[in-house]
Amino acid sequence: MLERTYKMAEENNRILLSIRRSARLSSVMRYVYWAVIIALSVGAYYFIQPYVNFLMSEFSGSADNTSSSQGLVQLLKTL
Repeated sequence: MLERTYKMAEENNRILLSIRRSARLSSVMRYVYWAVIIALSVGAYYFIQPYVNFLMSEFSGSADNTSSSQGLVQLLKTL
């Protein structure tokens, strides 16, 4: 009976070590996963930023054109 208890203790020890190893690997992979997501987000912003700036300048320019065209319409009505 003592030998059987010893074998069970050894088996439990192996199982617990395996569980601990899996938990460590899972933790490391979670950090890697989030690091990749953050890096890809920053990289995407870096590559898309010129297009966003261009569109923002176009929209702000069209808003200025709209207000100037409304001013032109008011000027024509007064004439």
